[in-house]
Amino acid sequence: MASLSESEVTNRGSMWELDQNLDQPMDEEAGRLKNMYREKKFSSVLLLRLAFQSLGVVFGDLGTSPLYVFYNIFPRGVDDDEDVIGALSLIIYTLTLIPLLKYVFVVLRANDNGQGGTFALYSLLCRHAKINTIPNQHRTDEELTTYSRQTYEENSVAAKIKRWLEAHAYKRNILLILVLIGTCTAIGDGILTPAISVLSASGGIKVQNQNMSTDIVVLVAVVILIGLFSMQHYGTDKVGWLFAPIVLLWFILIGSVGAVNIHKYNNSVLKAYNPVYVYRFFRRRWNSDIWTSLGGVMLSITGTEALFADLCHFPVLAIQIAFTLIVFPCLLLAYTGQAAYIISHKQHVVDAFYRSIPDAIYWPAFVIATAAAIVASQATISATYSIIKQALALGCFPRVKIVHTSKKFLGQIYIPDINWVLLVLCIAVTAGFKNQSQIGNAYGTAVVIVMLVTTFLMVPIMLLVWKSHWVLVVSFTVLSLVVEVPYFVACILKIDQGGWVPLVIATAFFLIMYVWHFCTVKRYEFEMHSKVSMAWILGLGPSLGLVRVPGIGFVYTELASGVPHIFSHFITNLPAIHSVVVFVCVKYLPVYTVPTEERFLVRRIGPKSFHMFRCVARYGYKDIHKRDEDFEKLLFDCVFFFVRLESMMEGYSDSDEFSVPEQGAAGRPLMMSGAAAGAFLAAEKTSMCSNGELSFSSQDSIVPAQSPAPAPALRGVTARWSASTEVGDELEFLNRCKDAGVVHILGNTIVRARRDSGVVKKIAVDYMYAFMRRMCRENSVLFNVPHESLLNVGQIYYI
Repeated sequence: MASLSESEVTNRGSMWELDQNLDQPMDEEAGRLKNMYREKKFSSVLLLRLAFQSLGVVFGDLGTSPLYVFYNIFPRGVDDDEDVIGALSLIIYTLTLIPLLKYVFVVLRANDNGQGGTFALYSLLCRHAKINTIPNQHRTDEELTTYSRQTYEENSVAAKIKRWLEAHAYKRNILLILVLIGTCTAIGDGILTPAISVLSASGGIKVQNQNMSTDIVVLVAVVILIGLFSMQHYGTDKVGWLFAPIVLLWFILIGSVGAVNIHKYNNSVLKAYNPVYVYRFFRRRWNSDIWTSLGGVMLSITGTEALFADLCHFPVLAIQIAFTLIVFPCLLLAYTGQAAYIISHKQHVVDAFYRSIPDAIYWPAFVIATAAAIVASQATISATYSIIKQALALGCFPRVKIVHTSKKFLGQIYIPDINWVLLVLCIAVTAGFKNQSQIGNAYGTAVVIVMLVTTFLMVPIMLLVWKSHWVLVVSFTVLSLVVEVPYFVACILKIDQGGWVPLVIATAFFLIMYVWHFCTVKRYEFEMHSKVSMAWILGLGPSLGLVRVPGIGFVYTELASGVPHIFSHFITNLPAIHSVVVFVCVKYLPVYTVPTEERFLVRRIGPKSFHMFRCVARYGYKDIHKRDEDFEKLLFDCVFFFVRLESMMEGYSDSDEFSVPEQGAAGRPLMMSGAAAGAFLAAEKTSMCSNGELSFSSQDSIVPAQSPAPAPALRGVTARWSASTEVGDELEFLNRCKDAGVVHILGNTIVRARRDSGVVKKIAVDYMYAFMRRMCRENSVLFNVPHESLLNVGQIYYI
């Protein structure tokens, strides 16, 4: 039994102790599954290959920024060469401080086993401190191979920060709200990136034909966007290999053109690498339109937040190599070359990128630019799907259909409902604004908010996860805010010029996510507070006070311990219950994935005559339920393996060679996972000997420790014969029940606001949440439960 403090034992009393004896936690099972992964090491050739592949996934958005930056810095035109040089100097050092130093060399190290983004940071924090608003975690979950966390000394700064975060619920809520704000603005980024990238690339058509209407350019951009979103359900598995060559070709193009323009037009722009010109730029434009210019410079680092969100499974070193050797130098050459061209052609600042391209390669450059814009948009759209999936797994988004588009790559998913919402909003933004300036203002606002959220989340990450010295934490935070806060102010001042778009989009998604999460937490609290005592179940006897009819009933619940209220509601309203009852808990953990062999935990509830089991299925936020996965069969396999191993333990009563502490045989049920059980039965020489754990001989003999007694050999043979007969009988009984029929019992808890609740709460709960519940997918669909085997048990909970 789990160790408890004296006050807890005193307060909960003997009834609680009885429940704990009948419904043991799954410590032993989880401990037996523990098998830590070794850190992957990459060869130099493989690392360079991954660095090349990362270009198409990670850097497309950042690489297409030169299409529209200078126009947004000088929307009213250029008056003086010093302004161009000052703006270029500001771009250079912004690229150096934010993408290079902050993200590539610091933030990328905060990935969650290769997963990036705000939810990955939040998952890291949830593993290191008890800040999860849905407290469904158990210490057995910490035994997962993917569940890594740090330990702290009692008086360390990290331990004090941990206790401070865990002290009050409002601190956990503030942290969650911060994560949701970053997530919602990142979703807005998924709308604005395709709009501005495709529209800017399509603008190249008009450069060669000045009489062409702007509406034609917008129409071309809309057609490209419709085609892009319409192809999403095919996935990127078949064409993904093209992304890296396209983006590499793009970087080579903009770097080469930039170098040629520096040599051809004005190499004096190289003095912009002197940071003094940043100061001069602020001094010259402080009383004019400095905030407008800052908003334009901000666009030079758009895509940096996607650099972290799209990290996927690329090693950090590969990202660092790609950025420092290819991306960063090519971007500097591109911006410097454009500045040199603008100084010589101030009237062309509106479309400086296409104007600066030599006529001989203009149309090939246009095709490459359009392809690069599509790749950048695709990366952002895929990141949006991933964000929605993570939010759904952590209980912050309604259940939507998720399609796995690749059998080879786990992370490639497609969400139809979100796809069409993104398409409609993207077309509305493109056709509504029709120009890069206003879309750029909206885009900058979304990006800078995500960056600020990342900065704030990095503070507890550095303290709790990395155990960094407070001086380093303060230095990182101050340097980040010194750069990001002015850009944030510049973007906020442009709210009436398009900056309101991401705020409206983020607010809409925030309301959806927060209301859904609030009601989900209340439902879980209702389940916890109203769960049925195991002592009450025991008092009903093996028949549970009902007629036990042949068959198996899977009762789905959010509880990993205890009997859910829907079960008592079920047996008090119906005169019969199935011969075998399995309580199934499906829960998501703050880890990116749960290995298949560690996914299921099974144990028995109460005496054998009750024929009641519990199965806990654990998933990470990147795991998905595949359509061809037979969830019901997985549950059967787990229960059958469990019964077989449990009987094997009890059958071998004496052995001098293999033993298990007597407590394990007498009071602690055996537990196991489906895949691990199959591996165990096939193994011949496996030993897991430790306190309270199992031991296996070459004949797979499993024996509980007993005190010495006479005639061990004879008694062992008798016990083995009895155990073999017993396990055969129970397995035959389970098979008969399986053949008789299976019913999946799902609780359908309807959440309503109390009559004395305020207007806002009634609207949020009775209308918004109720509407989302009707529109979202049921759990039965997620687990491929046949409709004819489904039984919903309804109840109403007032909050």
